[in-house]
Amino acid sequence: MTRAEEFLELRPLLFSIAYRILGSVSEAEDAVQEAWLRYDAYPGQPASAKAFLSATVSRIAIDVLRSARVRREEYAGRWFPEPLLADPYEDPERSAELADSVSTAALLLLERLSPLERAVFVLREVFGFGFDEVASAVGRSEAACRQLAVRARRHMDSGRARFEADRHEREELAGRFFDALREGDVDGLRELLAADVQLIGDSGGNAPLWGQGVFGCDNVARILTAIMEPFARIGGTMRTHEVNGQPGAIFHDRDGKIINTLAFDVLDGRIQTIRAVLNPDKLRHLGPVADAWAVIREANQARRHPTT
Repeated sequence: MTRAEEFLELRPLLFSIAYRILGSVSEAEDAVQEAWLRYDAYPGQPASAKAFLSATVSRIAIDVLRSARVRREEYAGRWFPEPLLADPYEDPERSAELADSVSTAALLLLERLSPLERAVFVLREVFGFGFDEVASAVGRSEAACRQLAVRARRHMDSGRARFEADRHEREELAGRFFDALREGDVDGLRELLAADVQLIGDSGGNAPLWGQGVFGCDNVARILTAIMEPFARIGGTMRTHEVNGQPGAIFHDRDGKIINTLAFDVLDGRIQTIRAVLNPDKLRHLGPVADAWAVIREANQARRHPTT
């Protein structure tokens, strides 16, 4: 097998590692490309291509994350990871860990960790690397990596919801939610939302947003139906699709350009948090992006003049 063939075979794994460390599709793709350049230029033959490339992409991602954290502290409004529609890496033996770790809620918890803790947690807890491999990847001793892993696991466990829904329950609830949303059924939505549900978004200051968010079952149900009716009338569409492994949807304008993604968390049989990514900079990897301001203006006009 050539060096290029080895890289292509390992590329899904490398991207999945980088994305979980960085929370950014574009930055993860750049990290993977840089890992290839370093591998291609490496004068010797590593004992293991997987170990070499995993360590390389992890170190690159750690460096990128250290600089990115400053930008995120200055970010306008809430910061969410870039939406991922499909994880390219599959491992039947670790399917539960992989699915859980790519959710928006889990990635936001990872944001609480230092870059080193985050990388150690991803390599060890998500992908099952041995501590010797983790130590080599992050440039620390095995003992130090064990301590980092303990701290990271403690932070992650303390922030997790106590009773998370299983996949079947999420899918069933998602189907009812999107049916009610399409039909403008306020009462149907209320039945599915937690009393203290939150509708929050990430616009990065580059797209329309509902202030700091919409809170409470009645408010969220009303605003969602109020948005959907004129949106549908001007040719907007909603396509259900998993987003970061959770129930979600992608919203398009009449020309098929992307306006935003939406995904939610389910707990105790109710939708607890609905997150929308509207920042066009975080949507470009999904396809052509719409002018959300123009869509809102047209929808508002349709709302004021319902017969036109």
